Amino acid sequence: MINQDSEISQGVSQDTIAVYKRQNIGNPSGFGSAPALLIVDFVNGFNDPALFGGGNIAQAIERTKALLAAARQAGIPVVFTRIVYADDGSDASVFTRKMPGLLALTETAPAAQIVDALAPLAGEYIIRKTQPSAFFGTGLVGWLTQKRVDTVLLTGCTTSGCVRASAIDSMSHNFRTIVVTDCVGDRAIAPHNANLFDMGQKYADLMTGDEVAARLQSMPHAKVR
Repeated sequence: MINQDSEISQGVSQDTIAVYKRQNIGNPSGFGSAPALLIVDFVNGFNDPALFGGGNIAQAIERTKALLAAARQAGIPVVFTRIVYADDGSDASVFTRKMPGLLALTETAPAAQIVDALAPLAGEYIIRKTQPSAFFGTGLVGWLTQKRVDTVLLTGCTTSGCVRASAIDSMSHNFRTIVVTDCVGDRAIAPHNANLFDMGQKYADLMTGDEVAARLQSMPHAKVR
C-alpha cells in the first residue's frame, strides 16, 4: 500500500492517495523464491548527460553495483539489456522517430556499451533490443521461464521509459516484479518519482537496493541455473 511519508509520494495529493486507498489499489505482489536481476540499458550513452543521461542515472548505476554483487553472491540469474540498432538504420521505427538519436546506438558504438562499473560476467545474458521493453521482441520470457524465475528485480533507466515498459510487460507475463527504487534513474526527477509511484500502485512492488540485497542474502545459496 502507499507509504504517504515516502519520497516517491511527494507531490501526490492526499485526495489522490485517498482514491487509491479507497479502490484497494497498491497491494503487494510479493517476493518469490526464484528471483532474477534485470538491468535495463545502463550503457554509456545513458550515463552521459550530453547524450541521453542526466538526472539521477549516475547515482542509480552506482547503487546497482552493490545489488549486482549481491545477486552474483546469491547465484541468481542476471540479465542486461542494450539498445542496439543496425549500422544502416534499417530497423528504424516509430520509437526512433520520437528519439532519432537512438539510431547512433549500434553494436560497436561506445555509447551503446554497458558501463564498465556493471560489466557482465560469462554466463550472464545480454539482450539487444530496439524497443523500450526488455521483453518486446526478445527472448527474455523464454530465458526466464527456462530458469524457473518467478520474480524479476528491475533496475536500469529510464524510470519513465524502458524501466516502466519492462515492468508492465514483466507483470503481464505473470512475473512478480520489484522495481528497485534507488537502482533506477531518469534524466528528470519529476517523471522518475511519478512513474515509481504509479508502477508501485499497479504493476510492481517497490524496494530499495539494500532491502533487496538483504532478501537475497537470506535465501539459500543457489547456483546460476
